[in-house]
Amino acid sequence: MLHIILYEPEIPQNTGALIRLSANMGAHLHLIHPITFDLSEKKVRRAGLDYAELANVHEHQNLASCLEDVKPNRVFALTTKTTRYYTEPKFENGDAFMFGPETRGLPAEVIASLPPEQRLTIPMMPGGRSLNLANAVSLVSYEAWRQLDFNMEL
Repeated sequence: MLHIILYEPEIPQNTGALIRLSANMGAHLHLIHPITFDLSEKKVRRAGLDYAELANVHEHQNLASCLEDVKPNRVFALTTKTTRYYTEPKFENGDAFMFGPETRGLPAEVIASLPPEQRLTIPMMPGGRSLNLANAVSLVSYEAWRQLDFNMEL
């Protein structure tokens, strides 16, 4: 299975959309506290529709406890502070993809804790700062799943 890690998510609609995405692709969604909203908020439910019951969503008090619980094969950090595209690695079952909060991205120390080959970016036009979190997660997650031949048994 693939793991999606949202580090301190801030926007309920993005998290709701990613609950729906993770349910539809069989990925596990991990939310790292603090979370600035209540997961039962109407905005989360509306964006996630009725997929919450079908999704594997896990909350963790911090990143260390998440990684200890999940034990992913590898963790890839998505950041604008690297040049390696998300399409370059050969992804494996059990990989995890970590995305930072919408307003500030992953902290520098989290990015630095990973080897350079596990720091990935999504190409953008010059001057572009970032993509919407739900869109970025969708791109990367579906590329990994595509590489795994859309295996439903992960």
